Amino acid sequence: MFENRTQAEAREEILQMVEEYYKAFHQKKDEYKEGDRISYASRVYNQEEMKNLVDSALEFWLTSGRYTEQFERELAEYIGVRYCSLVNSGSSANLLAFMALTSPLLGDRRIKRGDEVITVAAGFPTTVTPMLQYGAVPVFVDITIPQYNINVEQLEQAVSDKTKAVMIAHTLGNPFDLKEVRTFCDKYHLWLIEDNCDALGSEYCIDGVWRKTGSIGDIGTSSFYPPHHMTMGEGGAVYTDNPLLHKIIRSMRDWGRDCVCPSGKDNLCGHRFDKQYGELPLGYDHKYVYSHFGYNLKATDLQAAIGCAQLKKLPEFTERRRENFARLKNHLLEVEDKLILPEACPDSNPSWFGFLITCRDGVDKNQVVSYLEQNGVQTRMLFSGNLIKQPCFDEMRKQKQGYRAPVALEVTDAVMERSFWVGVYPGMTEKMIDYMAQMIIEASRA
Repeated sequence: MFENRTQAEAREEILQMVEEYYKAFHQKKDEYKEGDRISYASRVYNQEEMKNLVDSALEFWLTSGRYTEQFERELAEYIGVRYCSLVNSGSSANLLAFMALTSPLLGDRRIKRGDEVITVAAGFPTTVTPMLQYGAVPVFVDITIPQYNINVEQLEQAVSDKTKAVMIAHTLGNPFDLKEVRTFCDKYHLWLIEDNCDALGSEYCIDGVWRKTGSIGDIGTSSFYPPHHMTMGEGGAVYTDNPLLHKIIRSMRDWGRDCVCPSGKDNLCGHRFDKQYGELPLGYDHKYVYSHFGYNLKATDLQAAIGCAQLKKLPEFTERRRENFARLKNHLLEVEDKLILPEACPDSNPSWFGFLITCRDGVDKNQVVSYLEQNGVQTRMLFSGNLIKQPCFDEMRKQKQGYRAPVALEVTDAVMERSFWVGVYPGMTEKMIDYMAQMIIEASRA
């Protein structure tokens, strides 16, 4: 059917058909009806994502290519940093961010086995997993209610002569106290990794200057799994303003190689075959010289193509999340005697990932959650609750080694026992928010 068309004409015709396909089979036509299932998160997309995906497929480059380069450049600009590296998941982003700090290129500041990293136990496991797998020691401090972020007053109790970094997440889009944490890290010459996977689009003000979360630490990470602020199916990103850290991140992402040539390019430096590396023969092919123990954590250009379309929608997504959060909270003010409602960190403007609720004394969380689920409102816990009490910590708990908890994690335990959250994703309508609020009010008064 394309005999008399140029490749560009054929491509344009295919993409037009994709748009028509989206409108016929993907575009939502039915409005929400009371009682329909309300998920905590969902993809929000239109024909642009599908057209980008097909456009990339027609190119059939598959691995990192032009869409990857575009996405990395545009996300870095959005965050406000110089460098961004696309990876295959948010968990890989956290792995890469942590492992970058173990590089010998960092000299005395590199993290070695047995060194300590301050974090929290009330979060997602893959913020902590890279530390444990490498042989570093996570040091857990408590959180606060109703912000659900690190208790900065406990930082001094956690620091030791082995401390090298702080690695924590912005809980459900609510920034942690970046000013205090950054000041603490500067005081002790510590690295700061912002796990920004649940907070893309959140902002924080330091000394009158508003900045995106993920740009204030030494390294920031994002996830593009479908429930997150934007999606490319699977995917993540690591970003930094530090050129040395960027060099290390790229090396470890791309098998640990020393060469910086992108996929499909050779000898950009002009010295591929004339240098000496380690004890390799003089002139050994630079494309096969490895300066780090690395991985292959790259994403595909197909994923990046979706991400490029999603990134254009991110400001709109962020605003909608804030509107949904505010509407839900306004409804729930009438049951503040039953429920503790979330509050933004001072000097922040969160891009909320979810609406976290803690049941007050006399309100049974399990009964509330059960009522909501039975009435079509999907709920989630604050991820691991208290990570130390998860089965994966059984052996370490018994042996009392592998981690440190210098303070009692009383609030973490309270959140594990009494807290849950519901969604505020941008695909939610006012009717959905209003129904969800009605169910939460009924459940809290039951």
